[in-house]
Amino acid sequence: MSIPSYPDFAPIDLSMRPVLHPRLSMLKDGISEFTFAGLYLFRNTYRYRVSWLPNQTVVISGEKGEKRFFMLPCGLPEDEALVADLFRNHDYLKNLSESDTNASRVQLEQWGYAIEEDRDNFDYLYLREHLATLPGKQYHKKRNLVNAFLNNYRYEERPMRKHHLEDAFHVLEEWRKTKQEEGDYQAAREALELMEVLNLKGYLYYVEGKPAAYTLGEALARGRSFAVHFEKALDKYKGIYQFVNQAFAAALPKYILYINREQDLGDPGLRQAKMTYRPCGFVKKYRVYPAKPLA
Repeated sequence: MSIPSYPDFAPIDLSMRPVLHPRLSMLKDGISEFTFAGLYLFRNTYRYRVSWLPNQTVVISGEKGEKRFFMLPCGLPEDEALVADLFRNHDYLKNLSESDTNASRVQLEQWGYAIEEDRDNFDYLYLREHLATLPGKQYHKKRNLVNAFLNNYRYEERPMRKHHLEDAFHVLEEWRKTKQEEGDYQAAREALELMEVLNLKGYLYYVEGKPAAYTLGEALARGRSFAVHFEKALDKYKGIYQFVNQAFAAALPKYILYINREQDLGDPGLRQAKMTYRPCGFVKKYRVYPAKPLA
């Protein structure tokens, strides 16, 4: 399916990957949603649709609850009338990157729009080396949990390959049984099914010879960062999540400087858990709203 020209939109389709992936992979800010896999796997959750703007950049339309939003991964158009038209059909602009916000803030405010930090959707950024080595007193508790896992269990780790998928599906299904809500189960399952097509990379972990955890993601920010899209484990094994976090960071190539562990979505418990790993920074995201009624 080809991508239509604005104002027409089409649902995101796998056939669009050869066109969209090269553009998205060159984005420098490293927003975790702005990969083809990230968009495609959550296309049903947010009802994503895409269109080409006149300057041949992509606009993505989506829905959350009763609100409609649009995203501009490749930057804000210079055409004020075009931006106004996008806002007529959407409630807000979502995930404007920090670099695009800095470049466009004055223009947007002159056009009558308000810009807000979207803290609940900031991606957490960690130094790969720190997650791999857990140095210093700040990681003392994490090291203890990793050591408890290593002392109590016999484990194996293997780079994820197609012939490992059955074991990964087993982990996912067992993980699902422990959850009251489905969460990202459907996206996680499809990610495994399409791992090779989407060029996702990961590791599978075994405890006492049985599949117990896996992690799956992809490079972004021009290869400087790696986004962990999915991390599933059977928490009956004490310390397994801390072990997987550390082991996967250690297994990544050294040219990967940062690990992006995505957002907390405003969940207090998740925010606290992510902060205990001492992020080195955030991939900031902004929302833009009309500050005055549109004509």
